[in-house]
Amino acid sequence: MTEALLRRAIELAATARASGNPPFGSLLAGAGGKVLVEEWNTSLTDRDITAHPELKLARWAARELSPETAALTTMYTSCQPCGMCTGAIERSGLGRVVFALSTQQLATLKPPAPAASFELQGPALFDEARLPVAGYYH
Repeated sequence: MTEALLRRAIELAATARASGNPPFGSLLAGAGGKVLVEEWNTSLTDRDITAHPELKLARWAARELSPETAALTTMYTSCQPCGMCTGAIERSGLGRVVFALSTQQLATLKPPAPAASFELQGPALFDEARLPVAGYYH
């Protein structure tokens, strides 16, 4: 079953590429292996840099599934999730991710990503910034 679901994710990646988007596809399966939802990358056609299939599925799961149900799901994806998608997956409570192509393997198939070109500054104004956060997580 795992290989069939990974092959479906790869088909979704081909759909993304055929529609003019980066070639990534993913699906979310329930505990019994039934496909709950499928997505592919639409970052170019949607003009949305966050329109990765893994992020879309994590958002769907967090919105549509109970935490108990989400924990029993498996995401099958054509490529190892990026950092942005990994963060969303962690917060969504999905139980498992299975990927076909690793980040290292992907790197051999595309040019290197440009170095980050922004400056990150902080922390600053701790006494003020902590006020809306203090006590929220207790």
